[in-house]
Amino acid sequence: MDFRFSPEEENFRQEVAAFLKKEGPKEWHKRKVSFFDMSGQENWIAVHRDMSRKLGAKGWLSLHWPKEYGGKELSPFYRLILREELAKYHCPGYHSLSVDFVAPAILLKGSDELKKRFLPGIASGEVMWCEGLSEPGHGSDLAAIETFAKEDGDFYVVNGQKIWTTYAHFADWMFLLARTDRNAERNYRGLTFFLVDMKTPGITVNPIINMAGHHDFNEVFLDDVRIPKENIVDAVNKGWYVAMSVLDNERTSDLGYAIAGTLLDDIIEGAKEMDMLNARNKIRMAELYTECEIARLTHYHVTWMLSQGKPLDYYAAICKLLGFEAIQHVAEFGLEVFKNYGILSDHSPLAPLYGRISSCYLRSFGHSMEAGTSEMDRDVIAQRGMGLPRLR
Repeated sequence: MDFRFSPEEENFRQEVAAFLKKEGPKEWHKRKVSFFDMSGQENWIAVHRDMSRKLGAKGWLSLHWPKEYGGKELSPFYRLILREELAKYHCPGYHSLSVDFVAPAILLKGSDELKKRFLPGIASGEVMWCEGLSEPGHGSDLAAIETFAKEDGDFYVVNGQKIWTTYAHFADWMFLLARTDRNAERNYRGLTFFLVDMKTPGITVNPIINMAGHHDFNEVFLDDVRIPKENIVDAVNKGWYVAMSVLDNERTSDLGYAIAGTLLDDIIEGAKEMDMLNARNKIRMAELYTECEIARLTHYHVTWMLSQGKPLDYYAAICKLLGFEAIQHVAEFGLEVFKNYGILSDHSPLAPLYGRISSCYLRSFGHSMEAGTSEMDRDVIAQRGMGLPRLR
């Protein structure tokens, strides 16, 4: 593949950069807020929603969709360029749970009616989604989930609990994986994928505050929640295949390398201002720039595969693993460079980068678990990519 962008793609990058420089939240850019750190900002939900509508109004949330559903049928590289610039300008508004998780699933597996009902709200940036996948005791072993949906006329009645449900506290809708057949010979064959209005009676959302003191995650309880059959994606007991398409999109949509690279640039800039770069730091800095570049080129390769309609298989796991671990390593580097200053929060006037170092470091622990654990990613790469036997 050719890693160079076309003139049209470069023009789009310049257009996005000019727009974000003008319309993006100036305070966020000043404070160098990262994608995974935005929930620590004041009024962040309102800022995030407002920016999402602006991106939607430009048509940038549906660039690679079919034209019949409001898209422009552009290469997925346009989406990648948009995400890179959003990271560079520390700008919110790209709700990947909506744009990169549920929208592709509906496009791939949803009926024409579901596409007409739900895609416009995602494309406009008006409607935001959360995912109901993991459960207490069932994270990596997703096929073993216990939340149960019982058929009742034109509805399914759902009871159970979901955990680590990102943004459930302000999402409008949830995509939910629930068990509809407890006697399936293979447990993954008894799962169904539902679309659930978060205003439905019986849904309770409780906050989970992460180590950085931010509210991204939630636990969600479902007590006799009634979901119309028309809100099923694909078919009853076919939800596993829908969920797998969601997870592949999740592993390839969040640009960990761009977030890591932007954070690394910010750390170096701040360290130079404080004269805190020593010879050892500079060697590690070079190693991290190389790591981020490898992750970037890997992501470009995967994006090219998507543009050619090629199956991703284990490449999705490689993409996620390299990008998210790069964020962890860069965050650790920030603590090494700034020493005790690095552990200061944004409440301290002495904190470098407005406290982003400690915040990003604490948040980075979750990157080993979300979108599939790093151990599971390595298992997938070993088995499918290298032909090694199963470890367990």
